[in-house]
Amino acid sequence: MLDRGKKINKENSMKKEDLRIIKTKRLIFRSFVDLIFEKDFAAITVQDIADRAMINRSTFYSHFHDKQDVLEQVFPYVLLPLLGSIENNIIESGNVIREKKIIEIVTKIFLQVKSEKKFYLLVLRGRNMILMDTFKKFLREHFSEVFSKLQVKNGDQIIPNDFIISYLVTTFMSTIYWWLENDCPLSAENMARIMIKLISSAGLAIGSFRIEYD
Repeated sequence: MLDRGKKINKENSMKKEDLRIIKTKRLIFRSFVDLIFEKDFAAITVQDIADRAMINRSTFYSHFHDKQDVLEQVFPYVLLPLLGSIENNIIESGNVIREKKIIEIVTKIFLQVKSEKKFYLLVLRGRNMILMDTFKKFLREHFSEVFSKLQVKNGDQIIPNDFIISYLVTTFMSTIYWWLENDCPLSAENMARIMIKLISSAGLAIGSFRIEYD
């Protein structure tokens, strides 16, 4: 019983520690995003981020190597769980992709982007090229992981993955930018439906997968 109690206490301690790490990293990301509106990336220092987050430098360095590390992790931290859902949850047995599931996941992405509207407008307007390039790099890397497992065809012709990825990233970024810049005139779900139609309108066959419309 004593050993079991120690094990439970250890597990609870680990959960509390994990929660503290999550909260600290979230605070650092939030502080970094706030600073981006006030200063150019080159002018931001680790001390600026630590001061804004109300932590010491040693705490910062226990989670990140430097400010570049924060920049490169800010998009995966927010978007990767949502984008990962596209790959992991929409393909059913028989290689069926259901439109309803795609719309549900992409709608969540639009809602998340809307919740940080000011930040994403700053990124997509291109005034801070470091932010835009980092966002683009993250999207390209993620879509590369997804499409490396698929074969996209136009009839019998295999379409190069680089081209497909470039098309998807450009479509995704330009669609989000238009929506935010125009003060989100359509609902997130409508935007998800429109973007999926834009992508699928090219009539490309993705390997042996097929989309079923509910």
